[in-house]
Amino acid sequence: MRAVSKVPDRTFETRPPRRWGLRTVVALVGVGFAFPVGYLAWAAVGLGGEFWATLTSASTLVPLRNSLLIAGSTAAAAGLLGSLLAWLVVRTDLPGRRLWKTILPLPLVVPSFVGATALLAAFGRGGLVPFIPRVEGFWGAFAVLTLLTYPYVYLPVAARLSTTSASLEEAARLLGKGSVTTIVRVVVPQIRETVLAGTMLVFLYGLSDFGAVSLMRYDTITRAIFSARLFDRAASLTLGLVLAVLALAVAAFERLGAPTRTAPFATLPLRYPLGRWSVPATLFVAAVVGVGLVAPLAVFVFWVVRGSATVGVGFSGLGDSLAFLVEPTLNSAGAALAAGVMAAVVTLPVAYAAVRLRGWVPAVTSTVVNSVFALPGLVVALAVVFWAIRAPGALGGLYQTFPLLVFAYVLHFGAQAMQSSRAAIAAVPRRYDDVGRTLGVGRWRRFLTVEVPLMRPGLVAGSGLVLLSTLKELPATLLLAPIGFETLATKIWGAAEDGFFAEVGITSLVLVALSAILTWLLVLRQASVTSPPPPN
Repeated sequence: MRAVSKVPDRTFETRPPRRWGLRTVVALVGVGFAFPVGYLAWAAVGLGGEFWATLTSASTLVPLRNSLLIAGSTAAAAGLLGSLLAWLVVRTDLPGRRLWKTILPLPLVVPSFVGATALLAAFGRGGLVPFIPRVEGFWGAFAVLTLLTYPYVYLPVAARLSTTSASLEEAARLLGKGSVTTIVRVVVPQIRETVLAGTMLVFLYGLSDFGAVSLMRYDTITRAIFSARLFDRAASLTLGLVLAVLALAVAAFERLGAPTRTAPFATLPLRYPLGRWSVPATLFVAAVVGVGLVAPLAVFVFWVVRGSATVGVGFSGLGDSLAFLVEPTLNSAGAALAAGVMAAVVTLPVAYAAVRLRGWVPAVTSTVVNSVFALPGLVVALAVVFWAIRAPGALGGLYQTFPLLVFAYVLHFGAQAMQSSRAAIAAVPRRYDDVGRTLGVGRWRRFLTVEVPLMRPGLVAGSGLVLLSTLKELPATLLLAPIGFETLATKIWGAAEDGFFAEVGITSLVLVALSAILTWLLVLRQASVTSPPPPN
């Protein structure tokens, strides 16, 4: 009897497909994403001696020092706070662990400029707590950024603590080691790389933040760039390139020290009893949630209920019409939706090639896309602005247009869509494509009818991440938005600068609520179907 041949499992070792058309598209996408840093470097070199004079001046060195100080301090504080909270929730008998596990990541939905506005409105004369002086400058920015970024450490550390080996800790206890010694010598080495990775993310966030440091009047590179922008081209280009190099260096360091993924152990991790520390630990966790999440929302509600003295300007309090929020909400939703869809479409070929093909083109392009995500949004926007105002012919008319704004969003946040798409593509078995090919189904039909439906949850989750990031993006919107195009973020920014706190309150509540709902619908629900791996 003649044996029936089986369909071979195509792997990288057995005739990998070349697909030159896909490789060409991927290369073009890589060139597009390399544009911000490439243009800044080219323009800065064109400055000649003016570049070096600006680089060594006090107007550059002082903001640089301040940026490194706020980023480093915030990263250290958020690393300690996030790790401690993760330990209490995952590895102790803390009362209400399930509730805290759900609530502690929520400060991620609060933009930094919203948190800074809440802090400024809470204290001082006319504030919610008038007898406490208003906190500004370094300490104000430090408090806001720490309380809003600790989830970047808390989430990965909590996940890692859930998968550490219980047998090692049990062995240490059997050898007579106490709880503190066991934690320091056994647990800490297992989570050290994860803590470092989360801390580096916070460092990048602090380095790139614009809203909080600007409202707190703390002079960092981002604030200096925005102040100079088009009025001092040499300063803008020099500071932008410095900030880009710093961000890329930190991202490269984080990549080298990224934790390796390990499979969960079968045994449940040990839990340590808090004993007499139970009540203080509960109060500590409640205080973090109260200050980082409840307090800002309470400030906004207070201002909405109290109203504003600026009657007839914008929103003055309860009873006023909310019609003024319709256009900014629609603008925010439209821009975010366009950016989310375009980012998924543009980065899908890169994700597909990175998973399915070999070669340096997919590898380099995926690295470039990830690197742009490490850049501050202000740097990406600055490069796009300077290119647009000097672009020849009809391209020059793109400045302050909706397509150019979406282009900047896609450049900055495209890595979020690509990483989610990569995870979704990797989860689709290769044999499905092989079976379709043996049945005579064309490549595009196999892709659209077999692979895309299986990848859909990951694609939607990636688009959702880009959508959420776009909703909260401020500096790129301020620099590139068409004249008269207001979003919820720019509405909050303008009202805060004018002191219309009732308007700030209601707009911030709408933005936070919208972000929270979309986080649950587009990210958390999709994450239950497919979870993307950490960036490569």
